[in-house]
Amino acid sequence: MHISTKIFFISLVLINFLHANENFTEMSTQELIEIIGYVKASDEVKFKDELESREPFMNEKERKKYNENKKKLK
Repeated sequence: MHISTKIFFISLVLINFLHANENFTEMSTQELIEIIGYVKASDEVKFKDELESREPFMNEKERKKYNENKKKLK
């Protein structure tokens, strides 16, 4: 995936997230992983709970990205 495609995808995810109702259950696992570090403090508990509930079902690629981004969680 080219860098411009990644930037575009991340931008779309962030724009979607900022306009969403913070219903993390409706987001894909990839979307959740991409927004680690950008979640409002008031939504962090719901966000972490949703991510943790999906962790056992993550494929290798998702788990790798999750572990890389996990340090951004407060």
